[in-house]
Amino acid sequence: MIKVIFDYQAFSLQQYGGISRYICALAENLSRSPDVKVQILAPLYVNQYLRDLNSSHVGMVRGVYMHPLPRLGKWVANISSLFFAVAANGTCPDIVHETYYSGCPTYKGSAARVLMVHDMIHERFPDSFFPNDPVAKNKALAIARADHIFCNSECTRRDLIETCNVPESKVSVTYLGYDTLSAFGQVASALVGPKPYLLYVGSRHGYKNFEGLIKAFASSALLKTDTRIVCFGGGPLTGVERDLLTQLKLSVGDVVQIGGNDERLAALYQGAMAFVYPSKYEGFGIPPLEAMSLGCPVVCSNTSSIPEVVGNAGAYFDPNDTESMRDAIESVLQSAGRQQELVALGGARVQTFSWERCATETLDVYRKLAA
Repeated sequence: MIKVIFDYQAFSLQQYGGISRYICALAENLSRSPDVKVQILAPLYVNQYLRDLNSSHVGMVRGVYMHPLPRLGKWVANISSLFFAVAANGTCPDIVHETYYSGCPTYKGSAARVLMVHDMIHERFPDSFFPNDPVAKNKALAIARADHIFCNSECTRRDLIETCNVPESKVSVTYLGYDTLSAFGQVASALVGPKPYLLYVGSRHGYKNFEGLIKAFASSALLKTDTRIVCFGGGPLTGVERDLLTQLKLSVGDVVQIGGNDERLAALYQGAMAFVYPSKYEGFGIPPLEAMSLGCPVVCSNTSSIPEVVGNAGAYFDPNDTESMRDAIESVLQSAGRQQELVALGGARVQTFSWERCATETLDVYRKLAA
């Protein structure tokens, strides 16, 4: 029996997010193997995915859910760190899977340590998007002490080896999966109105290049007349974003923000003219898989890991070129045949990725480390 514990870090930091979603999906799929015992030790957590997992897999999660409150994140993390050390010592694990980048080991026993490096964005854009951010320093320490490092794409693996001088034998690529979303009767027009729209999903800061998308949209008479942009997640539009809309002579109605659950998100994917992914860098990127799985055409950047994930199922553009982005979006929207082609290619492409495959490949490494 291989005993695996996941630490608390991601769950004290994220209410939602790709890292915590990955850990929950991985833990759930690993638990189906009869020779593996999985526990997530998160003494205090604010994460909704973990809360849902605790409801459906009694005993896998050890911890107490706390409703997230402003300025309490560090307190939650510190309390979790203290109680995690005590709880972990009583489990005698074979594998400790660190869920984020702690400057110090969260477990000080003899178990093998593993880590998923999701991207090298902090190292690639330290001054542009992350000035004085400690993540890169803590990540380097976590990488140095890990017995094995998973990367979620070949792009991330190459960047990791090049940037941190990590031996290739210590690194493996494990592609992520995606969750099968269902609208459960929700309809996009009931959520955001009847006008056609382009869908943007997730946070909008820095390297996500939301500003680039807005500029491309504003430069197109076709897009401004016939469509709008619907943003899912990421919080309400900021004052800076509203000022940008004003500068570009766009109205608030041209860019709509909406939050909510996975059912809402699924309805928005299904109702969109296209899903646009303008990031300048991604370590992997789950939203394009979600879009493809729900029959939504993908228009995306041609950089970093994005072509590795999307393959031939996307209409690509240069994220640093407003004209390139505008032309790619227009070309898809103006051709029903191209939209149908992208939907068909996306449906085939998405079959390459699954959480089951992710768990199987992860477990192969665990077994070698525990042998």
